[in-house]
Amino acid sequence: MPATSDSSDSRTAEQVRQLFNPRSIALIGATDKSRWSWSTWGNLITHKFAGPVYLVNPRGIPVHGQVSYASVADLPEPVDLAFVMVPTSAVLGVLAEVADAGIRSAVLLTSGFAEVGEEGAQLEHQVVNLARKWGLTILGPNGNGFINAAAGITPYGLPIEPPLLRGPVGVVLQSGALASGVLNFAQSRNVGTSLLVSMGNESMVQMTDVMRYLIDDEATRVITLFIESIRKPAEFLALAREALAKGKPIVALKVGRSQAGAKVAKAHTGSLVGDDAVVDVVFRQNGVIRVDSLEDLVITSGLLAGTGPLPGRRFGFVTASGGACEIIADRSQDEGIEIPEFAPQTMSRLREVLPAFAATQNPIDVTGYILIDNQLMRKALLTVADDPGLDALVLATDLPKIAPPDPAPMIELFRGTAEILRNSPKPIVVMGNTLTDITPFGRQVAAETGYPGVLGGIHHGLTALGRAVAWSEAYRSAGQRVSPVTGQPAPVELAQEPEAAWSEHRASRFLAGHGIPVVPGVLAASPDAAAAAADELGYPVVVKLAADDVTHKSDIGGVKVGLRTAEAVRAAYADVVGAGQEAGADVQGALVQPMRDGGIELLVGVITDPAWGLVLAVGFGGVWVEILKDTALLVLPAGRDQILSALKNLRGARLFDGPRGTEKADLDAVADAIAAIAALAGRLGDRLETLEVNPLLVRGSQVEALDALITWRPRT
Repeated sequence: MPATSDSSDSRTAEQVRQLFNPRSIALIGATDKSRWSWSTWGNLITHKFAGPVYLVNPRGIPVHGQVSYASVADLPEPVDLAFVMVPTSAVLGVLAEVADAGIRSAVLLTSGFAEVGEEGAQLEHQVVNLARKWGLTILGPNGNGFINAAAGITPYGLPIEPPLLRGPVGVVLQSGALASGVLNFAQSRNVGTSLLVSMGNESMVQMTDVMRYLIDDEATRVITLFIESIRKPAEFLALAREALAKGKPIVALKVGRSQAGAKVAKAHTGSLVGDDAVVDVVFRQNGVIRVDSLEDLVITSGLLAGTGPLPGRRFGFVTASGGACEIIADRSQDEGIEIPEFAPQTMSRLREVLPAFAATQNPIDVTGYILIDNQLMRKALLTVADDPGLDALVLATDLPKIAPPDPAPMIELFRGTAEILRNSPKPIVVMGNTLTDITPFGRQVAAETGYPGVLGGIHHGLTALGRAVAWSEAYRSAGQRVSPVTGQPAPVELAQEPEAAWSEHRASRFLAGHGIPVVPGVLAASPDAAAAAADELGYPVVVKLAADDVTHKSDIGGVKVGLRTAEAVRAAYADVVGAGQEAGADVQGALVQPMRDGGIELLVGVITDPAWGLVLAVGFGGVWVEILKDTALLVLPAGRDQILSALKNLRGARLFDGPRGTEKADLDAVADAIAAIAALAGRLGDRLETLEVNPLLVRGSQVEALDALITWRPRT
């Protein structure tokens, strides 16, 4: 999906509703020579669009065996939607005719606009200007259209194989080529859609406009997104939070994992906060479920469409395969799904139900004896459904593939199982062992018996289950979350226009002046002044080069540690200042600080992301920061509890517990210090590029910034 032109804008909810719910349609540029024309016409006829469809061909000849009209002006009555398939050079003229005829919505299938370069972008700009002038809403250009399955409206430029399954999943794709693939896979898994939209260049109607429509749409329970770029981050966030509050999951496949975004080379933080990592944390903090394959996109959406929020992570599994039990155990661990032991009374009842040679642990393998007793899975399922230690169940089975000579007994078997699933006191998810298409007979059995959707395969099924459980927890947390305090904190008034970078002495003094705990330090302008400072601070000390244009002082020999005498301090002063002068730095002297050792070194950095604003990085720091890269990210503002949770979720979090006789860290004090740094960053406004403390030394309840760097964005 190429970038749209600068003329992009957004539509009102009513304009989008009218676009997706036309009562009459004109296919403009209809011709027997175009597969787009044949497909769009065929879709509307095959899937029984209820209103009139008019064909417009400049020659006025019969098209698709029907009468056509030479121009829009010749149509016998007003039309709600124009589906435009004319050559690029004819688009402006045709849209002028469309607007003049009073048509207020258009799908622009034609390509050759912003996706092809500057000339196309200029043409797209003209199209949007014309549309704004005439009050015309455009979907596209360079998109296939949409499928409003809920209403039976299918102006879509590629063939839609019948039957079109209607269901509660709304799909928005920033890719025309993948739209049909996603639809076909959804249908193969018996996942019905409410609305599917191929966005095209988003010249007017944006992805966020369709998200808003789906949030308000009663036919939609899950919103499914294929995203190449998020053009309106603030609007996306607001809609994600609204969807979460309403209990409508958003499942997203966001492509583009590059690190190509603008980063701050002067700070460690810039190497840790990649574009994709920020998207990850944005989604996680706002309840958007991220998946990494089209299969998981559809399967996860289908699962949540059927279950809604799940009550917890503790699952019981019933299968007919020992191998499946082993795969389930492995994948459940990957996805954070808990498989608790059954209660004693459950195991006692299972011994009465299962054959003597079957084990009674979770997951249950009912064994191949199911070929003798076809009620065995149902009996086991009924037995474990009452287990007090389980939140939900998974039945590992599949719909039948091939109809037997007499299908009635099989249909009755599935009808009985479907009744158990409906009446269970706990949610029951059905999952096949492998990812295969649901056959026409399987679809028939499901339709006749009310059998629920079946997750496609253990691997994708457990992925979907893990994502669904995580979203369910986010949904419940959102409902309990206290509303943030309104209003913005007072901005920090700077005494003078900041320079490009403030290295340690200036940055540390600034932090200390705003309540951040900072190790004491004295800026010395001579060897004797450095020695006097060391005498005052107490030995041992550290001597560091003071120069705003040198941010990684140790790289040039600008740091000397463990100094215990005045003579050593004088020599160190000469060394670090000499190193700075040799590097061509703007040397201001040397900073003398008391030596700190032991404890845990953390990195705390805040960087301004061009799309999402301030991003906080917290991790293990010092010289190891770029090697370990054990970092958690939060998009600001973030509460103290979120910061505390981020610390506890670091891979090396056990270091905080004081292993091998070391001092246990006071995480509350650490979280307070980091929250103060984050709050200060928020008060610095859009001039801040990076604020970094590396390291933040933690020794028990003592927390101090040992080094700091602030870089500023140039004023525009």
